[in-house]
Amino acid sequence: MRPDMTYREHAVASLKLGLPLVGSHVAQMSIMLSDAVMLGWYSVDALAAETLGGSLFYIFFLMGSGFAWALMPMVASADAKGDQTQIRRVTRMGGWIALLFALMSLPPMIFARPLFEAIGQEPSVSQLAAEYTSLVGFAMIPALLVMVLKSYLAALERTQVVFWVTIAALPLNVLINYLLIFGHWGAPEMGIRGAALASVIVSFVSFALLAIYAVRVLPEHALFQRLWRPDWEAFGQVFRLGWPIGITSLAEVGLFSASTVMMGWLGSVQLAAHGIALQISALTFMVHMGLSNAATVRAGQAFGLGDAGSLRKGATAVLVLSAGFALLTVVLFLAVPAQMIGLFLDPDDPERVAVIAAGIGLLAAAALFQLVDAAQVMALGFLRGVQDTRMPMIIATLSYWVIGIPASYLLGFTLGFGGVGVWLGLALGLALAGIFFMTRFWGWSIRDLEKGPSTAQA
Repeated sequence: MRPDMTYREHAVASLKLGLPLVGSHVAQMSIMLSDAVMLGWYSVDALAAETLGGSLFYIFFLMGSGFAWALMPMVASADAKGDQTQIRRVTRMGGWIALLFALMSLPPMIFARPLFEAIGQEPSVSQLAAEYTSLVGFAMIPALLVMVLKSYLAALERTQVVFWVTIAALPLNVLINYLLIFGHWGAPEMGIRGAALASVIVSFVSFALLAIYAVRVLPEHALFQRLWRPDWEAFGQVFRLGWPIGITSLAEVGLFSASTVMMGWLGSVQLAAHGIALQISALTFMVHMGLSNAATVRAGQAFGLGDAGSLRKGATAVLVLSAGFALLTVVLFLAVPAQMIGLFLDPDDPERVAVIAAGIGLLAAAALFQLVDAAQVMALGFLRGVQDTRMPMIIATLSYWVIGIPASYLLGFTLGFGGVGVWLGLALGLALAGIFFMTRFWGWSIRDLEKGPSTAQA
């Protein structure tokens, strides 16, 4: 990163880094969607059980991923300073922490049935979900190690390989699902257990591909040599930066999970419309997520060099890119909502008209939702780049849970705005988070870096 880079050069660099990450996020979403679609073809009970079991897996996965995401700014900063030893140290210990967390998550995944029954799920669905988690829990080990390698490679601006490995995983997942869920081509018909086993296999293959790439293309880091030797200083650095990121992500997922529960109280039509609108919003959100990852890497490089000017310019450039895409989605959500919602519905479904009518209102709320969601995830990317994670965790928890969820209930039920009110509550929580995140970054992080690198890193 040159200190004399223009805004245009910063924007081009962020796009070059971020677009493959956007593609990999979309591909990862497609893998999850393929599981749901193929299990839905198998049986409704299997789909319900996968939704239930997958939610438990995702909670642990998000928390564990916080330690992997912590590597992005740490590796980017070390790379900017030419400190290859530090890159190796933190990446190895990131792998250690990911492995330990995955092993800790195994018992609750294997013995999950009492938990599902305790929260009021039907016994038959609880049994199927427990069968799913008892197998898919083992995918946590390679899945978190994949996240560690993805963060390491993204921080070194090796995002193309991250994209292609994720793309390759999609058809492999579909193929193994086809074999093991339905029992085609002589394979055993395993139903939901087949989908779980497919996730384990695909995760191990993805890890192997990324590990081979790291060994062959980046031998100077020697990531897998003397891997058994602990480095407690680096272990502590990754842990301290990573656990608040995991809690922050969990707080945001909890906000959306709570909104889904509330939409279920309004009936199946509203819940269906909510699910469709959420899928559409999640797809467009992947663009901002990829740009945010790029912002983390670029901010980490500037932070490592102590270059406040580049940090300011780079942040401004990527914010403009994100805002431009957010405005485009606002236009789409307001101009053609019925057409987008209709793509998810059978033309002969008797409830099609009702679901579309409900969804139009939700996408109107989502137009506002996109702007504030983009702002908060971009600000989080900047803050992670300058290795500021604890205060954002507190801000996220207060904004999402103390403000967002109560506001959704108040607007949706107490004031009678229904589903639109629930979504406006979401937007309020995300907007407050975005405001406070941005204020912290622009008013604190950059100011401290301008005082000197030693002050900012203290």
